[in-house]
Amino acid sequence: MLKEERQNYIIRQINLHNKVLSSDLSVQLNVSEDTIRRDLNELAEAGKILKVHGGALSKSFQYPFQENNTYAKDSKKEIARKALRLIKNDMILLVSGGTTMIELARMLPDTLKCTIFTISPLVALELAEKPSINVILLGGQLSKSAHINTGSLTISQLSDIKVDLCIQGANSISIEDGLTDSDWEVVQIKKAMLKSAVKTVIICIAEKLNSSQKLRVCQLNAIDYLVTDLSPNDPLLSHYNTHLQII
Repeated sequence: MLKEERQNYIIRQINLHNKVLSSDLSVQLNVSEDTIRRDLNELAEAGKILKVHGGALSKSFQYPFQENNTYAKDSKKEIARKALRLIKNDMILLVSGGTTMIELARMLPDTLKCTIFTISPLVALELAEKPSINVILLGGQLSKSAHINTGSLTISQLSDIKVDLCIQGANSISIEDGLTDSDWEVVQIKKAMLKSAVKTVIICIAEKLNSSQKLRVCQLNAIDYLVTDLSPNDPLLSHYNTHLQII
């Protein structure tokens, strides 16, 4: 594979999953980690990614968020519009972080009256602009890569609540492996969020369907709704229909 092809692959993986590890890219591309590090350095110097220890982050995850840096922004807006249908007055909600969740927070109507718990300081700031929403930010250790609070304190707080609806973003999702991620701390938080909810919604751009990471959050039967930018009748979603409700 030529260097340009390799670097294009790296950029796509970073945009899809927000974060990649050099070790994983080395295996996927069948090249040395030194080669991957050189690629990441070049891409960072060109302003295309954010290099961090052991890997890289998408520029769409850089705060303050720039409109032109958000990957698949139109698709994420469509997902946010669909997810709005599930949110009703007087609900108690629990939401995660990520750029799609920020789009959803921005779209919530000013007239909506509900309580929303979140593990994301950035989502909390967006929600704070809504006059009729009671916003509760769960504390913990801030993950510098995922921009959410993690650790035992966050998990302890999650164990003390029961919400009507949990809305999570997805790193990867597939029929075989369910919901997966690459970060151990994030996986523990996502599992605790699932236990805190009566119903769970996963929001996910279509490009993340049929992909898998090393660490499992849950099987598909633990999820109630899947919201994507595709039509529910799209052939790509046909096998998911037997496990959960597509929106």
